[in-house]
Amino acid sequence: MTDILNTENEEALEDGLLEDSTEEQASASHPTGGLILVGTPIGNLGDASSRMQQAIATADVIAAEDTRRFLSLTQRLELTHTNRVISVFDHNEQSRAPELVELIRSGQTVVLLSDAGMPAVSDPGYRVVKACAEAGLPITSTPGPSAVLMALAVSGLPSDRFSFEGFLPRKPGARKALLEELRSEKRTMVFFESPHRIAATMDDFHEVIGPDRPMSISRELTKTYEETLRGTVASLREQAAEGLRGELTLVLAGATVAATAPEDHLEAVAQLVDSGVRAKDAAGQVATQFELSKREVYEAWLHRE
Repeated sequence: MTDILNTENEEALEDGLLEDSTEEQASASHPTGGLILVGTPIGNLGDASSRMQQAIATADVIAAEDTRRFLSLTQRLELTHTNRVISVFDHNEQSRAPELVELIRSGQTVVLLSDAGMPAVSDPGYRVVKACAEAGLPITSTPGPSAVLMALAVSGLPSDRFSFEGFLPRKPGARKALLEELRSEKRTMVFFESPHRIAATMDDFHEVIGPDRPMSISRELTKTYEETLRGTVASLREQAAEGLRGELTLVLAGATVAATAPEDHLEAVAQLVDSGVRAKDAAGQVATQFELSKREVYEAWLHRE
């Protein structure tokens, strides 16, 4: 089988379908005078690619989210470098961007990396990329581990269409408001959450999204105690109440199209109102029952003819 694959690869090289992996090709992927976004391991050092290590070793400047963590990473990888290392984090990224643009304009290669995973994905990097793009400077990336894609892939939920929503709001009111907006989203959704807030967040999922929506929670991806819990909002809520440790990535199935007609929803609201339930609460109960947006049901009730 190996001989067959090697023969096929050789034929593909001859046909120009694959690029020869020479040092010249490798250096061409890291142009002088450009920005390189470098994906770093999210836990397992074995995921540190040779391209990642080459980019770090040969760059002129390293822009790191946390310089101490970066230096710790190079020590653990036994990677030596003589680069200038500067910090680029949430609170100084906007002011650092012009400086990095000028360094690249002068012909220097800047490697931008975060503490773990891909820069600019819920991590610093977007503002620097935007500034370089607007300046017409070269931008490339060395692909690396991603908790978003890994959690989605192992969730067992539809992955043909999905949205990444980042970290959920810390405050309960803002968190519930966001979930109300996403309640009718048909695509699979991926979220990050802290272990300190997971219990409260799952309570909000249960209240706003409903108990029966399929979802998964992945923790400690690529690490020793990696685990993915699969079930429904209700079943995972029970497990979250007992406490979950480690970095958490939540994957929620998209909403299904309710089979009940809108007029039937309003009729259900009317019956609850007639029985003495407040209209807003009645709309919430009907929305939960049919996996609809509470806001949309309530607005439809207010504007009914």
